[in-house]
Amino acid sequence: MNVQESSTNFSEHIPDELDLKIIGLLQRDGRMSTQDIAVTLDSTSSTIRKRIRKLEETGTMRVVAVTDFTAAGYDVLLAIGIEVESRDAEAVGVDLAALPEVFAVNLTTGSFDLEILVGARSFSELAIFLHEEVAQIQGIGRLSPGLTVEVYKYQSEMVPKL
Repeated sequence: MNVQESSTNFSEHIPDELDLKIIGLLQRDGRMSTQDIAVTLDSTSSTIRKRIRKLEETGTMRVVAVTDFTAAGYDVLLAIGIEVESRDAEAVGVDLAALPEVFAVNLTTGSFDLEILVGARSFSELAIFLHEEVAQIQGIGRLSPGLTVEVYKYQSEMVPKL
């Protein structure tokens, strides 16, 4: 098999049951050693290392550190729908993405051009963010905020089911 065929196979990799179990364990504990994964899954460290490498090389999985917004001191979480006027929505989205309080920016269809997810440590911090920082961005026509009162699922890792 030549290198080109090998990379083609990697890009077409479909995770099997063992891969999904590895991903599940790493989602629960991203620091879990290959040895611990191997013992848990009744496999070998070598097999687990190879599987993890293949999952990473194909872009199927990334092991990253994720900060829990409540553990980081954010007591207010706000989803905001934004209607854009007199400016390209993509440009407004790029400006919003530069703000440190903004966790996510999505270009959307439907009622709003953009949706953002904002975290603040307090309502006074949120007011400053909305009235001073967001107000400076050209092209924002209307905001439709929705205060998060309870988070039932916050999943920042890869797609839950492959």
